[in-house]
Amino acid sequence: MSETNLSTFEGSCHCRGVKFLVKAPESVEVEDCNCSICNKSGFLHLIVPIAQFELVAGEDLLSTYSFNTGVAKHYFCRVCGVKPFYVPRSNPDGMDVNLRCLERRPAQVKIVAFDGQNWEANAAALAHKSEARRQDR
Repeated sequence: MSETNLSTFEGSCHCRGVKFLVKAPESVEVEDCNCSICNKSGFLHLIVPIAQFELVAGEDLLSTYSFNTGVAKHYFCRVCGVKPFYVPRSNPDGMDVNLRCLERRPAQVKIVAFDGQNWEANAAALAHKSEARRQDR
């Protein structure tokens, strides 16, 4: 998808110490995952290519958490504890933004269930999300 078809969305953690920008279409599909960490945190997954993400404030406030394979890097604000984004194991070349952390959400949001409890069997369905050329699906 070309840059001209993307809107810029501002996002932050709860205390607004960590701020970021993400470019995405006005019509998006996000995943509501039932894995152990997403189920507890209520994360709605908006996965984008890394070039469409920019951290603008608060790098010094971020703590990182990894588990299992250690590939995913979950970023939390040390002040308020919110996880606004992370590098997902399914898309290590992208960024996964919590839709709930955006100040303004895309005009059309389709929320789909993702069976993260059976991650190994389902992860391949997400692999295309960080590829810029495939963002226009």
